[in-house]
Amino acid sequence: MSAGGGNRLISVQPDELKFQIELEKQSFCDLKVANNTEHHVAFKVKTTSPKKYFVRPNTGVVQPWDSCIIRVTLQAQREYPADMHCKDKFLLQSTIVPPNTDVDELPSDAFNKESGRTIEECKLKVIYMFPNSAMGNPEDEKNSQNSTQAVQRLKDERDIAIRQTHQLQQELGMLKRRKYRKGDPGFSFTFAIFVGIIGIMAGFLLNLTLSSPGTE
Repeated sequence: MSAGGGNRLISVQPDELKFQIELEKQSFCDLKVANNTEHHVAFKVKTTSPKKYFVRPNTGVVQPWDSCIIRVTLQAQREYPADMHCKDKFLLQSTIVPPNTDVDELPSDAFNKESGRTIEECKLKVIYMFPNSAMGNPEDEKNSQNSTQAVQRLKDERDIAIRQTHQLQQELGMLKRRKYRKGDPGFSFTFAIFVGIIGIMAGFLLNLTLSSPGTE
């Protein structure tokens, strides 16, 4: 049954209660209840799991063309629900009451269909979500964290490779200067070794650069 259907006494937004689940923390969802008539309308909120939720106010009277906010608070959870699936349901009942009726003056059978009153009902389902993600799950968050750490390690290794390459280039320049000053006959062999090392480091640096995700 749609909360925004025609000829209803009240409308409710949103039409689902969505709670972001964080272990050991309360979560809440606000519902806006609007009176679409020229009558005074009383409402009452019921749930299939009354021990899990605080509903304030759970009963009230909305004046003609007025609205009010109902805050539904989910108690802190010690563990994540299986598959983040929730079977809890909420039912919001509404009925016309005499003008200027106060919530404390509502009769005990105000929301009893057997009393002959016209009672309209709006059913609301509950959806659990992970913080800042409607589709996430703990495994996804763990994989994302591991991926971030892996990228950081690649960046650190790349920076080390750059520093080592610069150091080798400086040492190679020093060897060249020594060769010209002293005519060191062993320079050609040493020079070849350093050129080979620089080639290896350059290749390693190139592989790291290509395998690292872009930072932009």
